[in-house]
Amino acid sequence: MPDFDVIAQGFATALSGWNLLYCLIGVSIGMLVGVLPGLGPTTGVAVLLPITFGMEPVSAIIMLCGIYYGAMYGGTITSVLINTPGEAASVVTCLDGNPLAKQGRAGAALGIAGLGSFIGGTVSILGLVFIGPPLAEWALRFGPPEFFALMVLGLSSVIGLMGKSIVRGLLSALLGLNLAMIGIDPMSGTLRFTFDIPNLMSGIDFVIVAMGLFGLSEILIGIENMASSEKPPKLQGMLPRKEEWGPSMKAIGRGTVLGFIIGLIPGTNSVIPALLSYSLEKKLAKDPSRFGKGALEGVAGPETANNSYCGGALIPLFTLGIPSSPTIAIILGAFMMHGLTPGPTLFENNPVFVWGVVASMFVGNIALLFMNLPMAGWWARIAMIPPKLLYPLILVISVVGAYTANNSLFDVGVMLVFGILGYLMKKTDIPMAPIVLTFVLGKMMESSLLQSLKLLDGSFLRLFERPISGMILGLAIVILLFGTISGFRKKGRGYSADVEL
Repeated sequence: MPDFDVIAQGFATALSGWNLLYCLIGVSIGMLVGVLPGLGPTTGVAVLLPITFGMEPVSAIIMLCGIYYGAMYGGTITSVLINTPGEAASVVTCLDGNPLAKQGRAGAALGIAGLGSFIGGTVSILGLVFIGPPLAEWALRFGPPEFFALMVLGLSSVIGLMGKSIVRGLLSALLGLNLAMIGIDPMSGTLRFTFDIPNLMSGIDFVIVAMGLFGLSEILIGIENMASSEKPPKLQGMLPRKEEWGPSMKAIGRGTVLGFIIGLIPGTNSVIPALLSYSLEKKLAKDPSRFGKGALEGVAGPETANNSYCGGALIPLFTLGIPSSPTIAIILGAFMMHGLTPGPTLFENNPVFVWGVVASMFVGNIALLFMNLPMAGWWARIAMIPPKLLYPLILVISVVGAYTANNSLFDVGVMLVFGILGYLMKKTDIPMAPIVLTFVLGKMMESSLLQSLKLLDGSFLRLFERPISGMILGLAIVILLFGTISGFRKKGRGYSADVEL
């Protein structure tokens, strides 16, 4: 059972003046990022990461988490009102949300989506409260071999579930690992991949890489796809009809469980639970032909699932230090930037920080419920901002953010290079998740592997003799084999659809 005294301290931290303000700023920015087509939580968190440099660690993580789950709410509004998903997880919502809006029932669609998002988000955070501490306690028994095996499992899941091409996933992962190796070897002190450039001696800053790969590349893609926006319809009646409450609440319950479970699996993203939830609701419906024409369960289930996913995805990060998606990987980078190490010791060494962040999510979810239901029409008007004004603004924020990271023009150049790299990767359908995950985990993997080899007298095969590390590595091999076989049989179901793609 969690320590309720520490949880109470967490709520006191979350509700203290500045932290409450940063939580509200975070969810508001998240809503904005979610509403604006073409952006998404990964881009939003990456671009705004530098502004947290001067903040207290708890305030910074509260704000970044607020952007992350706030974007999930925001994407719904434009999907329903103008048939334009703000972020990838809301694509499914367009299928039934926009037909409902055309029938004059946009209010009911947004109402049930807001309610489902709130229930899914809140229940998944409760899952974090009750599952996180025992899982972290269990993980305290882990040594370097077990942590190395866990990181291998996380990476193999990302690559193995790519579906379309495991080769592209491996290419992206190898690129990220090589980038992580740049700088001084921590064991021997040898310079690696620095090419006699002094700025590379300390390695490449993760913030700069993330801003280039996700922020700048998104601007370049967005400029290619500029389109005029349609005017949002007027909202009437935010509640479903009496006979629709039962099926909608059942869809919300199923979406909550589905999203939470998928959030625990490394390598997934919020698109997967939304797609699976929609498919499940259609299969369980008495009249599946309603789907695609305005079925309320087709909005309630997916919207609940993608918000429930957010809480579930934070459990591997908080308890094991393993990011399960690109956005979570960037938040992991923020943890490190502020001198914190996510993992089992986090609950023990920084309990007030952990519970402060968790408590802020409860507060943020309540704030988002109010921001969505009465103010949905207002948020939809923001989506009408012309791209020719929006993209230059994001570009200026990115350049200033990259420069202020280390007060260096070299970093601005690095960001531009990674922006072009990210653009080319998107155009050639190379997934972005492996590169960012291997870049973040690369140094930790290297350190865990070296410690493990020292512990096991230099024998790599002895990793398989330890029960936990052997089982985890075996699972990683099975996932890679599964991914390879499915790739050959061309049975990928679009799992490669990264959030940012």
